[in-house]
Amino acid sequence: MTKLFALLVLAGAANAAMAADIVGNASAARNKIEMCIGCHGIPGYKATFPEVFQVPKIGGQNAKYIENALKGYQKGDRKHPSMKGIAVSLSDQDIADIAAFYAQQK
Repeated sequence: MTKLFALLVLAGAANAAMAADIVGNASAARNKIEMCIGCHGIPGYKATFPEVFQVPKIGGQNAKYIENALKGYQKGDRKHPSMKGIAVSLSDQDIADIAAFYAQQK
């Protein structure tokens, strides 16, 4: 039992260390943002699914905010079917890259 506990602690620490090593690469995001620009790249765009709403501009937004928002959609903490469908397809590296890309926009 002690060995199992030690193994779980070690696995958790390794996972946390891996997560801390993820650094966004804005250049790598260029191949990952196609699904974003269809809505977030159009000034004044309003989407109609699941209801009519103003799509937020994310260019120039803080990278950590974008990362947290995408992870919130992944977990279901944020409710939007289209964004959840996109977010669940992204790795942590994809999220960091996309956040870095949009954070450097004006």
